[in-house]
Amino acid sequence: MINVAIWGATGYTGVELFRILLNHPEVRIKYIFSHTYSGENFSTIYPHLERFEPIALTNEEEYERIKDKDFDVAFLALPAGISAERTNLLVHSGKKVIDIGSDFRLKNLADYKRWYDFDHQYPELVNEAVYGIPELNRGKIKNARIVANPGCYPTSFLLGIAPILKNKLLEGDWLYVDSKSGTSGAGRKGTVDMSFSEIFENVKPYNVGRHRHIPEMEQEASLIAGRNIRVAFTPQLVPISRGILTTIYAPLSERIDAESLYEIYKNFYKDSYFVRLMPIGQFPSTKSVRGSNFCDIGISVQEGVAIITSAIDNLVKGASGQAVQNMNIMFGLEENLGLDIVPLYP
Repeated sequence: MINVAIWGATGYTGVELFRILLNHPEVRIKYIFSHTYSGENFSTIYPHLERFEPIALTNEEEYERIKDKDFDVAFLALPAGISAERTNLLVHSGKKVIDIGSDFRLKNLADYKRWYDFDHQYPELVNEAVYGIPELNRGKIKNARIVANPGCYPTSFLLGIAPILKNKLLEGDWLYVDSKSGTSGAGRKGTVDMSFSEIFENVKPYNVGRHRHIPEMEQEASLIAGRNIRVAFTPQLVPISRGILTTIYAPLSERIDAESLYEIYKNFYKDSYFVRLMPIGQFPSTKSVRGSNFCDIGISVQEGVAIITSAIDNLVKGASGQAVQNMNIMFGLEENLGLDIVPLYP
């Protein structure tokens, strides 16, 4: 049995993680931390959890009192700049860490100041951390102490483009990416921009060309390709609560048709349970993956340009589900254990 602790349990990512782990046959939830709601029952904040709360929320400052107690892995669902210090304490207490936040995704320390507005104090842990897309890094994840869980947009992008990059099929250095996301990706804290009147019956781009996931996307795409890759990225909010639909436009260095490209993708993901390739001519939708850890991918080729569409649930494969998938690998379990969840439909 794996004993786990969750930091930042009351955000959307944290509560989704709690839901998944609660039904994992090899997990016992030992501690759930919340600075704001210490001592409260989870169902006080989220009524849907009534009768499903094994323990009360604990103030995260109490970590010093319990850090040597019996848990094996910590999940950190915390704002940028907060996970790093806790990770340093945890790994030196013999715990494994899966950071669902951003503090270990980027290898260039200067990028943390530029994109996340904090100075990273633990370069040795940044170097050690493994980027946690299981379909691309299973071998490294297996022996990791620290896993940097990817961002939601980068997950949908990298799973969509990896076979093209790995097979040296991209013409030039640029990829063109459009992603539409549900509003839960912005977190639970309310703002005017995220209010019902602003979001309903509306689609709008934001942070065009300056979204903080761009360096992560370029870093990992470059590692897969073995050369520098640039990403022109437009994220857009759509009036749904959860889900990401990403479309990637990739000029091809070879004249290949959709059928040939499909076979390349099929071979690349032949051992990846959570990647589902759509038949040629069909394309994914957010509703088909809602509440699940699947990534659905559709493939088309038009005049030498690959058009790749991927769909994930931003809270599951884009965050908490992928974190549990990483945990399974780290502890030698079947990758889909506790995650074989049928998508919610309609």
